[in-house]
Amino acid sequence: QVQLVESGGGLVQAGGSLRLSCAASGIGFPINDMGWYRQAPGKQRELVATITRGGTTKYADSVNGRFTISRDNAKNTVYLQMNSLKPEDTAVYYCNVMTWNRGYWGQGTQVTVSS
Repeated sequence: QVQLVESGGGLVQAGGSLRLSCAASGIGFPINDMGWYRQAPGKQRELVATITRGGTTKYADSVNGRFTISRDNAKNTVYLQMNSLKPEDTAVYYCNVMTWNRGYWGQGTQVTVSS
């Protein structure tokens, strides 16, 4: 049974930091890209950051320089360190993992940044 277990969301003041984690299990194939997406109320889900198995990263312009994505291949876990958080970062954050033939989504974790 495939499971993506996310943790680390919560409420933080503007300027603060949070670290999200997503542990994948039961997938059965090597994981290629891993990433984080977010969806704010009334908006479409958008890419936040991705990382390849080899460690190449990509960031949305809105988070570049403030967020850092990393992964532990041995643990099938991806992380998102979020610094200098802004109220506009408020959203449900979803992790995504890709194998050779499909992708999987986590259940989402709420991040709320107060001004």
